[in-house]
Amino acid sequence: MAEEELPAEDGEVVPKKKSKLPLILGLVLAIAGGGGGFYAVSSGMILGDGTEHAEEESEDLEEIDALPAIAFIPVDPLIVSLRPGSTSSYLRFTAQLEVADGYSEDVTTLMPRILDVLNGYLRAVNIEELEDPSALIKLRAQMLRRVQTVVGEGRVRDLLIMEFVLS
Repeated sequence: MAEEELPAEDGEVVPKKKSKLPLILGLVLAIAGGGGGFYAVSSGMILGDGTEHAEEESEDLEEIDALPAIAFIPVDPLIVSLRPGSTSSYLRFTAQLEVADGYSEDVTTLMPRILDVLNGYLRAVNIEELEDPSALIKLRAQMLRRVQTVVGEGRVRDLLIMEFVLS
């Protein structure tokens, strides 16, 4: 279709502007087609029916082993006063012991001895070590070893630090 030309007031010929309707219509159809294609592929209407995915998930669930029989025993919170020259006055420490399931009563019976060992160790540690964020792993390993020595080998699997606050 030929463009119509309209005469202007000063004698020039001005061409008529093209409509933007085809551009907008094309953009809307492209977005709708993309959305429909995404839905068709994700729902399994195209490139699969989705039953294979469900079968793979059920096989994966069957292969997962059951969790080991463990119990968590809370350690009473400790508040340790620090040396007078340090930047902090107190250390607040809370932990839990991961125990093999059959030994939870034995470990609970020995809890006063565990608290004594942890309290003595935390009082002996230098303040510089307590303030160093990367030293927490070393402190945890030292405390776990001391607890395992008190309760006996194989009873306590891990020491989980719940709270370690210098104030």
